Amino acid sequence: MTYSTAPDPPKLLVLGATGATGRLIVSQAAARGYDVTVLVRSAEKAGDLKGANLVVGDARDESALREALKGRDAVVSALGTPASPFREVTLLSTATRSLVNAMKAEQVSRLICITGIGAGDSAGHGGFLFDKLIFPLLLRKVYVDKNRQEAIVRDSGLDWVLVRPSILNNKSGNSAVRALTDLSDFHGGSISREDVARFVLDQVRADAWLHRSPLITW
Repeated sequence: MTYSTAPDPPKLLVLGATGATGRLIVSQAAARGYDVTVLVRSAEKAGDLKGANLVVGDARDESALREALKGRDAVVSALGTPASPFREVTLLSTATRSLVNAMKAEQVSRLICITGIGAGDSAGHGGFLFDKLIFPLLLRKVYVDKNRQEAIVRDSGLDWVLVRPSILNNKSGNSAVRALTDLSDFHGGSISREDVARFVLDQVRADAWLHRSPLITW
């Protein structure tokens, strides 16, 4: 008699699953045979997410998060928030703080969290249009909260990876993804959402970027 030595498929919780990148994470995870649960505010918006178990709740609600985390091996956070030129943004940091508490309570240690170029020491590396116009006029308050979000993840004690995509596009995936931490010669760049989803899912089992914050780009 022979026994399979292949590991069981990971059991994921995906947050932000109804966003453009989140949907690709769910579909790619399902295609890999992963067991996927999503926490969504509206079952209607998630009705077309194939291959995922739905839990309805608010990502800021620790009790809802704990329910969704039961039996999970890892979490992928693709939470996003609209541009907010005038109003303070707190969703990302509030939800991430609740998520960290819930993960510790449910003993789930692996967290892959998407933020973006402009967070932390990647600020000022988005190229002229992004750095001089889009960021200060539309995204400054969003990135104040992204920085709070990253700090919560870094201080969490979890097995985390912070993924900072360059400017997102909807083109087909390109296998030549670069993951950078030295940005001294990097200014601008873009990457497809498909490739972001693929890179993020690769981190569920890989440790190469553990406790690091790679910027990913083409």
